[in-house]
Amino acid sequence: MNILASKKDIITNLQKNILQWQGINIPQACTVRFAGLELLEAAFPNAVFPTGAIHEFLTEQQEHAAACAGFLGGLLKVLMQQGSICLWVSTSRSVFPPALKNFGVAPDRIVFIDLPRERDILWVMEEALKCSSLAAVVAEIGDLSFTESRRLQLVVEKSKVTGFLLRKNTKKLSTTACVARWKITPLPTELEEGMPGLGFPRWNVELLKVRNGNPGSWTIEWCAGKFVPVIRESTGLSIAEEYTRQTG
Repeated sequence: MNILASKKDIITNLQKNILQWQGINIPQACTVRFAGLELLEAAFPNAVFPTGAIHEFLTEQQEHAAACAGFLGGLLKVLMQQGSICLWVSTSRSVFPPALKNFGVAPDRIVFIDLPRERDILWVMEEALKCSSLAAVVAEIGDLSFTESRRLQLVVEKSKVTGFLLRKNTKKLSTTACVARWKITPLPTELEEGMPGLGFPRWNVELLKVRNGNPGSWTIEWCAGKFVPVIRESTGLSIAEEYTRQTG
C-alpha cells in the first residue's frame, strides 16, 4: 500500500513539474477559486482553472459574443477582486460595458482600447500582458496563428497575467499554444414559479480543447452573483443535492 502511495506521489509531482514547464501556473492553497465552477475546473490538470495563461474563445456569431462576454464577466469578477484593472482591446467592441455590472464588474475598472486596424490588436495585447499589475487582458480578434499565440503564451509565463482571446473568424481553426479553447452559447432562461420577466443568464459552456485535460460540456447559470451549475443528470436529487454529491 505504501509503495502504491509513493508511486502516486511521484506521478503527481511529475505532472505538476510538466505543467510548470509548459507555463501553466499551479496556484497555492490561498489562491481565489471560481466558486460554482468546480465541475468545470475538474477538467483541467490538478482540477485548477489555469490563470497566467492564454484562453481562446470562439465567437463566430453575435449571440455567442454576448454570451461569452457574460461568462467572462463572471471570471473577471474573481480575477479583479484584489483591486486590479483589466484591458479590453478591439476594433469593434462587442461588449456593452454597463451590462458588466450584472456580473459584479465595475465598467470603470476596465480600460477599453478601440483600435482602427485589427492587425494592431495582438501587438497591443502582447505589450499589455507584460504589465504584471493587470488582472487580465481581453482581445477581440479575427485570425490567430500558432506563432502569434506562442508569443502571447511566452509573455504570460513571465508576467502571470491571464489573457482571453475572442476569435470572430472560426473558419480556419488551427493548432494554437493557448491552454484551452472554449465555446460559450446562450441557453433559454428558466423563470421562477409565479415570477414574470426573464430568468438568470444561462450558458452552454463547451471546453473544446484543453492541454493535458479532459474536454467537456456543462450548463452554467449566473445566479445571486456567482456561477451555479445546472445538473443535467436525472438522479432523483435536487440540483443542489446533485451538485454537492459530485463536488464532495
